Amino acid sequence: MIEIGLAYGSSALAIAEALVASGSNEARHVIVDAYQKHFHDSGWAAVAGAGLAGLCSLVEERSQLALPRLLGDGFVADAAFVDGSHIFHNVFVDLCYLRELVRPGGLVILDDCSYLSVATAVRYFEVNTGWEPEPIAWPTRLRAFRLPDPRTEPSFTSLALLAWAPGAWIQAEISLAPGLPVSP
Repeated sequence: MIEIGLAYGSSALAIAEALVASGSNEARHVIVDAYQKHFHDSGWAAVAGAGLAGLCSLVEERSQLALPRLLGDGFVADAAFVDGSHIFHNVFVDLCYLRELVRPGGLVILDDCSYLSVATAVRYFEVNTGWEPEPIAWPTRLRAFRLPDPRTEPSFTSLALLAWAPGAWIQAEISLAPGLPVSP
């Protein structure tokens, strides 16, 4: 399991409790949060105070820098929980790497999908790479997505562009004209 964002540790505690309850000796929970000091280390203190520091590890670095290293180290997760940056390009980069870190058929859960920046980033992966929404009881800010198994790659000759208009997504497909060179 990989988690982006720790803050006060409530989601990390719930995730770690579920991992302990599963009974697996292989369970591991990697938490990435560069800003734990802004929360006076309260999230990590809660994890350690619950006796879960052996199961959990904290990477105190921006996720956009930590995730590529985890990928290079061969780390694979069954699921991810994302509640880190809400800036579009940071969320998008996180999801690019989580697409590689979470095994095919795995689950990516995002908090704060009511933010346009988060919703737009995840919508790209839903439309262009086949992420399938998983039902979650409403009302909630959470959205869950099942990654395709096997992993699919989007076409490099067409792309679905997305925009949010009040109340609805607008989607436009663009394609390379037949015979047009792909590179200069």
